[in-house]
Amino acid sequence: MNTINGKKIDIEKLKNLPTFNEVLDRKYGAVGTASRELFSKQARAYYTGQLIEDARKSAHLTQEELAKRLGADKSYISRIENGKTEPKVSTFYRIAEALGLSVDLNPINT
Repeated sequence: MNTINGKKIDIEKLKNLPTFNEVLDRKYGAVGTASRELFSKQARAYYTGQLIEDARKSAHLTQEELAKRLGADKSYISRIENGKTEPKVSTFYRIAEALGLSVDLNPINT
């Protein structure tokens, strides 16, 4: 029996656990289905919002201050950060610039 931090781990039970993709398939449908695509879109919006929120906080700005820099409403920044809306690419670049950041696109290493 293997242990982690002093706790016994049953390797055979671990082998029977579903993969993350299997869990997503069960909950949201297979890749390519409408429900899975909706989930993926919402997940990307949430992730984008979290990136922006973390960057804003690191820059010591309030939502209102960031909104002012963009000529937008505080509620718009809130909706982005909460994953309720996803900014257009041009707006994303403006947000990055307002936060003193650059956006670099690099190939994915596979």
